[in-house]
Amino acid sequence: MNDVKIINANIIDGSGAPSFSGELAIRDGRIVEVGVTVGDAAQTIDAKGLVLAPGFVDVHTHYDAQVFWDNTLSPSCYHGVTTVFGGNCGFSIAPLSEAAAPYLLRMLARVEGMPVTSLETGVPWNWQSFADYLQRLDGNLGVNAGFMAGHSAIRRVVMGERAVGHESTSEELAQMQQLLAQCLEEGAMGFSSTIAITHNDADGQPVPSRHASHEELIALAAVCKDYAGTSLEFLPGQGIFSNEVMDLMTKLSNAAQRPLNWNVLTAGNQSVMDNQLSAADRAVAASADVRALTSAQPMTLRINLHSGFVFDALEGWAPLFELSVEDRLERLKDPAERRKLDASARSGGLFTSLAKWGNLTVHATMLEKNKSFEGRAVGDIAGELGKDPFDAMLDLAVEEGLRTSFIPMTGANDPALWPIRGKLWQDDRTVIGGSDAGAHLDMIDTFAFSTAVLAQGVREHQVIGLEQAIHQLTQVPAELLGLKERGMIREGWFADLVIFDPDTIGASDFYLRHDLPADEPRIYADAVGIRDVFVNGVQIIESGEHTGELPGIALRSGRDTVTPAMRRP
Repeated sequence: MNDVKIINANIIDGSGAPSFSGELAIRDGRIVEVGVTVGDAAQTIDAKGLVLAPGFVDVHTHYDAQVFWDNTLSPSCYHGVTTVFGGNCGFSIAPLSEAAAPYLLRMLARVEGMPVTSLETGVPWNWQSFADYLQRLDGNLGVNAGFMAGHSAIRRVVMGERAVGHESTSEELAQMQQLLAQCLEEGAMGFSSTIAITHNDADGQPVPSRHASHEELIALAAVCKDYAGTSLEFLPGQGIFSNEVMDLMTKLSNAAQRPLNWNVLTAGNQSVMDNQLSAADRAVAASADVRALTSAQPMTLRINLHSGFVFDALEGWAPLFELSVEDRLERLKDPAERRKLDASARSGGLFTSLAKWGNLTVHATMLEKNKSFEGRAVGDIAGELGKDPFDAMLDLAVEEGLRTSFIPMTGANDPALWPIRGKLWQDDRTVIGGSDAGAHLDMIDTFAFSTAVLAQGVREHQVIGLEQAIHQLTQVPAELLGLKERGMIREGWFADLVIFDPDTIGASDFYLRHDLPADEPRIYADAVGIRDVFVNGVQIIESGEHTGELPGIALRSGRDTVTPAMRRP
């Protein structure tokens, strides 16, 4: 007797092959039969008119902290995601030490947009080894979750305060290699790091990994070579890649003999896309493997002067965010200081376009008296108030304790970009990802990446076929991380499955939801058109509602993954 039988389904198996009508049976967490008819079962689910597909795989999340206050890992679970990977960008929370914990907590709050009060009240911070961390998750996960060992965490544990501002000594590097090896032995999915200029800690200083030499990065990547089922994740930064950065990614992959995925390639400027994709060609020519995570939808960015993320990357603005909020407020009230900041932001750098202050849109205000400004351009508000746009923006932000959020004009919603996205998704140098689910909770909405591909990419803009989209959301990312027996519908494989309506699948409007610890808000969107989700054969979503079941596995490298294959010339 089978546990579950799904009948009348339009089955898309994840391989890219055409769909077919049929039935599927689940027993003991595995797919045991796929065909026209299958045996009896304790539960029969009719999927008439619906698609049955493998559960979606999200290779770039930051759920490391959220697992402690929301073990369902919402909203990803509602959007059909059955496996996630965290610990990206070097920002894992294991390994840990009592001395490192306060720094890492504040760093996460700054660089990944997680409220300090939520991290303080919702996370115990009482483990040390990677094994300790994973053991706390065993039996307490709604979906499968694996985690990378982060460079900044390793550096802070080994080097203490020297992690910021100093290169490692040979002794410190040896200790970091030993600690990383221990993490991989205990199940870490690999090694992650960042050199992106947007990654600064709570004091406004570059995060620990940004102080590492290239030799340190390569030496740590090389540790992965000795541990099966591991891989690399890296943030090189934005814009045109220099030859030095592309060579570094190639050397990291070669040292580890593992694929390296970097975050994130977006549809837009053709010369930038060509340059960034050339990093993959350059790597393959040198027997390495570098692949881009490419975004699934336009990103609506919401930024504020309280966290400072993105603002701190403006030319000359970093010192402002080394100040306390109170001191920052006083500085921003000073007309002379405002003129300096304005001139500096316009003087050059990667984010000069942000300094067209009038083009910013007010996203959310904190005071009821200012609600009428929401959805309006700063330039229009400034004209109405008889102010300079920069002064209008800062006056509003200062009045609200710097928590007012603004949306920059990016051009990402241009319909002409959809065919480019469809082409990028299907390029073998890319993997759909970069959702950042669990991070930037008040800033971005890319967590609904899976339903965005299927609703906007497949149904609305028709830039990719349904079978190919499912392939890119399942088998491709599963193979990148070396997942064992997941990512396709195959007899004997794990029953990670999603049942959805292709005619309605999508996401609701985005809204603020106050459900974080300490009643902090996050941007949220409900899933539409996803009826049922199974993880390891257990139904976690039934008719769009969570069942309360927690069948997910805390994944361990080598046990739950094989060494991913490298792309070859």
